[in-house]
Amino acid sequence: MKKIYALLVLAGVFNAAAAADIVGNPKAAAAKVEQCIGCHGISGYKGTFPEVYRVPMIAGQSAKYLESALNAYKKGDRKHPTMRGIAASMSDQDIADVSAYYAQMSPATVQK
Repeated sequence: MKKIYALLVLAGVFNAAAAADIVGNPKAAAAKVEQCIGCHGISGYKGTFPEVYRVPMIAGQSAKYLESALNAYKKGDRKHPTMRGIAASMSDQDIADVSAYYAQMSPATVQK
């Protein structure tokens, strides 16, 4: 029983270390952000599903904040159905890459 417990502890440490090794690459995100641009790339854009809301601008946001938001959508802690579907399809590396991409952008690069 002690051996199984030790293996489980080691597996948990390895998984935590592997997750900590994920580093966002903004260049790798170029093909991953195509579905983001339609809503988050237009200043003042309002969406209408599931109700009318102002779509937040994410260019220039902190990568840590964006990762946290995307992970919350992925887990279902944030409830917007479109964002939940998009985030659920993303790997941890995708989330890190997209977050790094938008964090390095200037808000001035958004369409007005």
